Amino acid sequence: MLVIAGLMFGALGGAWFARRKGGAGFDIAQYAAGLGIFFGILGLFATLILDRLI
Repeated sequence: MLVIAGLMFGALGGAWFARRKGGAGFDIAQYAAGLGIFFGILGLFATLILDRLI
């Protein structure tokens, strides 16, 4: 669940950030993909850590 949330919020945040900086369509897509993957991986590690603790 945290992985999916990380992917969604990362993609939305990346698209918002690129649009705010005046990026073109491919720039927005690249920022959305990059931050989506990054926050998805962070969500994966958070899920693994929480699973080990509980």
